[in-house]
Amino acid sequence: MALGSIFSVIVILLIIFTALGSFVTVQQGNVAVITFFGKYRRIMMPGLNFKLPWVETIFRIISIQNRSVELQFQAITIDQANVYFKSMLLYSVLNQEEDTLKNVAFKFIDDKNLMQALTRTIEGSIRSFVATKRQAEILSLRKEIIDYVKDQIDRQLEEWGYHLQDLQLNDITFDEAIMTSMSRVVASNNLKAAAENEGQALLITKTKAAEAEGNAIKIAAEAEKIAAQLRGQGVALFREEVAKGMTSAAKEMETANLDASMIMFNMWTDAIKQFAEVSNGNVIFLDGSTEGMQQTVRQMMAMDKLHVQRDNSAKK
Repeated sequence: MALGSIFSVIVILLIIFTALGSFVTVQQGNVAVITFFGKYRRIMMPGLNFKLPWVETIFRIISIQNRSVELQFQAITIDQANVYFKSMLLYSVLNQEEDTLKNVAFKFIDDKNLMQALTRTIEGSIRSFVATKRQAEILSLRKEIIDYVKDQIDRQLEEWGYHLQDLQLNDITFDEAIMTSMSRVVASNNLKAAAENEGQALLITKTKAAEAEGNAIKIAAEAEKIAAQLRGQGVALFREEVAKGMTSAAKEMETANLDASMIMFNMWTDAIKQFAEVSNGNVIFLDGSTEGMQQTVRQMMAMDKLHVQRDNSAKK
């Protein structure tokens, strides 16, 4: 009786453990690859799943989330310069199809071997690209390097069941001697550009100053020209009015039967008076003799007669 009870309890416990072992929970973001006596059987999706106890086993849990890894490696350019890269690789399972998940599960023994193959493949692609370029070109070819690597390894990763989401080259450096020489080149180029800018600024300043000075001289010359013309016109008008006045006075003297030399004598005395008023203490020497006065009057009368003759000719 006691033996039968113990046996019954054992059977019940085995049934309970078997039932409990038949249910498996797969976490979100993962899938489980199930084998049947060591042979692939099916895929378990996230959530609660049932499996046959003892005969079905979980071969591998595969994460379908994005995964990242940092890489550091060295490459050599065509001109024998060492280039050091620090990069970040972002990859994931290509999709959740059964064939893809089978490739992920069975292509590599474990994730360590996958990462080794993935790292070496990317390093090889970058090194083959860098080997065709000069060190002066590398810093400006960051995008071209990334595009080249993606194009080279995307097909290979698809065969393994993975997809390259992103590749970032976070740091590209050279040997210390090359970095120092590059810094000197940049500094010298900056000094050259600064000198050229200063020279251009000085040239512009002097050019503008010369243009301004030339324009000022031109304006002053034009103003002086106009002023000279106005002064000449004023003098001409003055002389014309004087001549008209003298002509009119001479005609009046003729009408009154007086000698026209009286006009000249009067002008002579007015001129002497003007000299005395505006001399400001200066000594002015004049020929005050009768002969000198007569000679001056004759010259003035001759000029007046010449003007009258010209005026009569113009009227005719």
